[in-house]
Amino acid sequence: MSEGQKNQLRVGRLVKAHGLKGAFKLELYTDNPDGRFVPGAVFTLQVPESSPWHGKTVTVREFRWMNSHAVLFLEGVDDRNTADELVRAILWMDDSQDEQEDDAWYDHQLVGLDVVRDGAVIGRVARLEHMPAQDLLIVKVDDREVMVPFVTAIVPEVNIAEGRVTVTPPTGLFEESDDDAQPEAGDSDDAPTEA
Repeated sequence: MSEGQKNQLRVGRLVKAHGLKGAFKLELYTDNPDGRFVPGAVFTLQVPESSPWHGKTVTVREFRWMNSHAVLFLEGVDDRNTADELVRAILWMDDSQDEQEDDAWYDHQLVGLDVVRDGAVIGRVARLEHMPAQDLLIVKVDDREVMVPFVTAIVPEVNIAEGRVTVTPPTGLFEESDDDAQPEAGDSDDAPTEA
């Protein structure tokens, strides 16, 4: 990591425009939204390179709760059209290790961790991919990679100190396709029938 590069923590995603005055419904990736989204807080935007917002930062004007939904207003975003340009943007903020949240990790902390299912190591974290809907842990299992949704239901525990990620995947996520095994299974049943 270069000297000028700072650690960043992903804290939210602008899900959709809300109302006509430039507000957003916000998907939270932080357990302290009221502390993170204070007026004046600055976020780096993760948007496509083609976006007019690429390479820019945004500043919080107001954060509030409406019907249990997080709603965010940003400085310079005053109408629905401008808000629509930012829909699906991911918000990152500079963060230091001592302020890191319990359920947030930097990519470099996860790479190389053992992936454990039912007490057995089944693979190793190769990388993390940040997708618009959710993050994916890319797990190296033997000579292949498995994409694991990085959500609490499937990845209930990350233990950096012990070097492991515990997974409870749905059936079939880590198992190889049975297609290759089918011919061998049929060989022992009956003698081949030829016309």
